[in-house]
Amino acid sequence: MPNFELLIDGKMVPGAASLDVINPATEALAGTCSRASESQLDEAVEAASSAQAAWAATPIEERRTAVLKVAEIAAAHAPELGAILTSEQGKPLPEAVAEVYGFSMFTQHFAAMEMPVEVLEDSETRRVEVHRTPLGVVGAIIPWNFPLILLGFKLGPALISGNTLVVKPAPTTPLSTLRLAELVKDALPPGVLNVIADANDLGSKISAHPKIRKVSFTGSTATGMKVMSSASSTLKRVTLEMGGNDAGLFLPDLDPKEIAPKIFDAAFGNNGQICIALKRAYVHEDIYDDVCDELAAIAKSKKIGDGTEEGVELGPLQNKAQYEKVQAIIADAAEKGTIIAGGGVPDRPGYFIEPTIVRDIAEGARLVDEEQFGPALPVIKYSDPEEALARINRSSDGLGGSVWSSDAAKARDLAIRIDSGTVWVNKHADLDPSIPFSGAKQSGIGTELGREGFEEFTQRRVINIS
Repeated sequence: MPNFELLIDGKMVPGAASLDVINPATEALAGTCSRASESQLDEAVEAASSAQAAWAATPIEERRTAVLKVAEIAAAHAPELGAILTSEQGKPLPEAVAEVYGFSMFTQHFAAMEMPVEVLEDSETRRVEVHRTPLGVVGAIIPWNFPLILLGFKLGPALISGNTLVVKPAPTTPLSTLRLAELVKDALPPGVLNVIADANDLGSKISAHPKIRKVSFTGSTATGMKVMSSASSTLKRVTLEMGGNDAGLFLPDLDPKEIAPKIFDAAFGNNGQICIALKRAYVHEDIYDDVCDELAAIAKSKKIGDGTEEGVELGPLQNKAQYEKVQAIIADAAEKGTIIAGGGVPDRPGYFIEPTIVRDIAEGARLVDEEQFGPALPVIKYSDPEEALARINRSSDGLGGSVWSSDAAKARDLAIRIDSGTVWVNKHADLDPSIPFSGAKQSGIGTELGREGFEEFTQRRVINIS
């Protein structure tokens, strides 16, 4: 059994205290890990700061080799890391193992990035060059829904561009990240990667730390606002990927039997605990009843349970606080709509909620207005696409959205009018490391993924030569 210690300056070290991690499928102990003190956070930042100049001076091909080694080690230990991830996060084991491979794939993608000098002008009077240089120490704050793949959004671009890294996983899912750190620690020079764990008490210290030059945060909007506030004290760079209340607009020319499984998969992946999950389904009145019936039948057919059990399709909510929040949102939905599938809590240990479909519901219900981040979907009837579009855009969130139709051109024309950072047509939640991903409105600041996301880990330096 791993010790789940902290990685600071190339060494696994015990924390100043310990942290118990609960298995959400059993409510029993999944493991105990080290918990960092504020002084240990300072040690991790100091180690990263001391290592950064030499790492930045290392030729990019050598950095690339080291980062690719991290990806290789992760993939080689995917079964072990996946099992740890399931024990602390709750998702079915095949999905957890796939997440480890996802981390490896995203890391490989960013390891291949180059930092060429861009020449804007080379004339008789001047030469203007744009260089990309590292920022320094980057703090990465990772949420509990996808602890490893979301680390993959950050680790590769941060390290290949010459920064060093201090990573803080969520307090309810630190084990897989700490074990990954132990496995890869010798692939990188000491101090280049540091991983600590906390009890929700060090995030603000990372955001305000004077030696951290950038914070890359993924998590809730409320916490992201706190990160932005703390980061303002040093005017450090921030990338904030925050909450979403993604709407899907379903036009009347769709076949209910064909579209319902796609709606369900878009809404209930990772038990609904995905920032870009489909969270509001606006369905035209002509197909509304049939779509609702199909969704209810799918929800009732799903096997929920411990992610280690064969055939389980949906695991538990990851933590008790989220479990209780989703139950309260469903209770409100029962008063303001009609539950046609799920809504109950199985008689067993663990943070389980039956996959829930709610019809005859509209704005004003928490399930429509708030990000549920759990296994409950409101199906909202509309008659006029223009009216539905206006309702969709009233949300303060703008992470993703989608439009669905047998006429892709018509769907595209509506999609470009949805006020979200990403809008898909006839699909939802399609992420690729080569495609930039940004939130609009209160769903985030900055960009992850793609060339644009990579460049957010760099400083643009313009050299203007006479």
